[in-house]
Amino acid sequence: MGRPHIYPEEFRREACELVRRGDRSQRQIAADLGIPDQTLNNWMKAESKAKVRAKDPNALTESELAELKRLRNENADLKTDREILYKAAAFFARETDL
Repeated sequence: MGRPHIYPEEFRREACELVRRGDRSQRQIAADLGIPDQTLNNWMKAESKAKVRAKDPNALTESELAELKRLRNENADLKTDREILYKAAAFFARETDL
């Protein structure tokens, strides 16, 4: 789930809008607002991704993307486990045939 947001959504939107205006550099805006430059950069990326998702009605939400990633990792782990068990079963089958 992640950390709770410490900055209000409106503050984030306005900070991103300042960057889009282009009057000052992103680093300068972050310093003026008293936030880390990387935080502002993350907000800009998130806003950009949200705009792309908004254009595609079939696009996955952030939570769906996170769940998809988790499920893919779990699937890979299960495939590895299955391979190990398959090889172990084959090994023990050979042992009992002797």
